[in-house]
Amino acid sequence: MHHTAPIDGFHYGWVNPVLSYVVACTGAALGLRCTVRALDLPPRRRLGWLLLGAIEIGCGIWTMHFLAMLGFNVTGSTILYNVPLTLLSLVLAIAVCGLGILYVGYRPRGLTTLLVGGTVTGLGVAAMHYLGMAAMHVQGQVSYDPLIVVASIAIAVFAATAALWMTLNITGLLASLAAAMIAGVAVVAMHYTGMAAVSVVLDGRSPVGGLPASQFITPLAVAVLVLLALGGIALMLSPQDSSLSGRAGAQPERIPVKLFDR
Repeated sequence: MHHTAPIDGFHYGWVNPVLSYVVACTGAALGLRCTVRALDLPPRRRLGWLLLGAIEIGCGIWTMHFLAMLGFNVTGSTILYNVPLTLLSLVLAIAVCGLGILYVGYRPRGLTTLLVGGTVTGLGVAAMHYLGMAAMHVQGQVSYDPLIVVASIAIAVFAATAALWMTLNITGLLASLAAAMIAGVAVVAMHYTGMAAVSVVLDGRSPVGGLPASQFITPLAVAVLVLLALGGIALMLSPQDSSLSGRAGAQPERIPVKLFDR
């Protein structure tokens, strides 16, 4: 018999949302600092830092998503995750966020660069979320409210654009931390808005082709957190080359001109 199942996104209370927000902010902070570091270098030397920034942001939002999903419960159904799709969602998060970061890193600073970079990065967050949800199998059919889905994507794009604006226009560690907190809000708000769009109609079928989260998502999330930590260590140990400033908008060195050469 088909019936709509009650859904609980906070099965363990506020533990999962708080941990998810901390991880999202950490990944965003490291990724945005890598982006700032890249923009302080000539274009030919930016690629490594930009790629590291994409990895940090992508890993952060992916880990945030699945930490939050550990607190997701469908009454009357087991939940399994398709392993290849789950791994693909991690790759997608890094790849699409990387496109946004690379665009910002190699284009002249301006409104168009900001909007394109923010839109692509925000869409990367949303794409990771919904591909990760596609990897979830329950004992029934999962459906989404289209209007709430659109709202969740808009939240991701808006907040990602705001975070990039702060990265491009306000220098300093505190500004990067503020941008990371905004990005963290983007990811968490997008996630729980997207989850509000979910409804499940149980039909008694057993989910196939997947594993419980405890068997592979938790160990994988730990591995990704280690990767985040290694990126942070690399960022802290790498000396910043203050003698080079290829960042867009940097003021050129003023050379005094003598009107009369005596």
